[in-house]
Amino acid sequence: MKPPSYASVIKLVWPLALGMANNAAMQFADRVFLAHESAASLEAILPASMLAAVFICFFQSIVAYAGTFVAQYHGARNEDGCRRAYWSGLTLATVSAVFFVCLVPLGDLVFSGVGHSAQVVARECSYYRIVMYGAFSVCGAMAASGYLTGRGRTRLVFWVNVAGNVLNVALDPLLIFGWGPVPALGMAGAAIATIVAQAAQMAILNFVVIREVTAGRRTEDKRPGSDCSQLAILKSIIRYGVPAGVYQVLNLLSFTIFVFAMAVAGDAALAVSNAVFTINYFLFAPMEGFSIGAGILVGQFQGASDPENASRAGNRVLALALVYIVLSSAAVFIFRRPILGLFAADSAVLDASEFMSLGAILLILAITWQIFDAADTVLSGALKGAGDTRFVMRWMLFSAFFVWLPLVFVVRRCCPTMPMFWATMVVYVVVICVGTAVRWCRGPWRRIRLVG
Repeated sequence: MKPPSYASVIKLVWPLALGMANNAAMQFADRVFLAHESAASLEAILPASMLAAVFICFFQSIVAYAGTFVAQYHGARNEDGCRRAYWSGLTLATVSAVFFVCLVPLGDLVFSGVGHSAQVVARECSYYRIVMYGAFSVCGAMAASGYLTGRGRTRLVFWVNVAGNVLNVALDPLLIFGWGPVPALGMAGAAIATIVAQAAQMAILNFVVIREVTAGRRTEDKRPGSDCSQLAILKSIIRYGVPAGVYQVLNLLSFTIFVFAMAVAGDAALAVSNAVFTINYFLFAPMEGFSIGAGILVGQFQGASDPENASRAGNRVLALALVYIVLSSAAVFIFRRPILGLFAADSAVLDASEFMSLGAILLILAITWQIFDAADTVLSGALKGAGDTRFVMRWMLFSAFFVWLPLVFVVRRCCPTMPMFWATMVVYVVVICVGTAVRWCRGPWRRIRLVG
């Protein structure tokens, strides 16, 4: 493989980064619509979506790790390994459907016990149930997108992602507010729009990949390693993918606990916090694309037994990510008033001037942590691409549950204001970033070999 240049890195990463930004734009639109449907819906959307994400992300991350094996097999020029890794991912996605259905009743128990108002709880439960029943499509789409992105074909995944999200946003106003014979479904309508769009993405991506791998299987593959066992690959994906899935669960679980802990700050402050988190996610979402890109490039070079270029690729993705986050954060800060104004709908619960004042403070804190969060996200993706998934899992466990959450509960007891809650996030992100950067620079990941 050729050494990674900035041009080649940008060519691979930009569809991934824009695809994540596109996902964030879809969520942003969802929440703007819901903010104008009712204040209760705006308060409910973040807890409901976060709890669903905690359960979905575990299986999604394991299925996504099949894409890391595709990248390493692609770097090793083993096309049969790529195909078998895809089928393993699709198998795991199918199994996940059973677990998602079994986890549906748990949402009612969680939301009824966190102290939210009855209106908010009803909306949280409705959204969560629908999303969980349709969650299989997320994992099914991930199996196919992992195959394509692992081989460097990120543009196709991007355009399918765009098409699905356009469908989602088009369905949102119809199903949330109703029109003609279609009743106004509120948050349930937003959830239905989401799962319809995800199902469309899954169908398109898997149609493309199945047609390709079926055709490839008919062609004799004389490259070395084509006799790799399907069962062996499946076991390896589970072995390395489970820590990656636990990492995502710990990440989202800690954040979900954080969101629920903030409920004591009051409904109005919670609505402002949810709005700023939506803005923050829209700004930060491309970092997930940079992280996936770092994992793909590191995986491909590790598969080709070239750790020096793997390190160079990871560092170049990191440099590009930091340039983006600094420039975009500056732009959001400059235009913070009109952006926050999108969420400051008329409401008996929310005073517009207080909304804007608190929102500006929280936005400044969010921008403060984003540079460290960007670095950690990209380097964690690079480490996972090399197979160092156990470290990222363990470091997440320590940073979130032994540093951050104890601080959150101290604040909850002593000074339960929204700015103080958010200040704990700054401490947490700095700690986890420093540890991840040290691990990347020390380089024990260079000795890991996922594929022969």
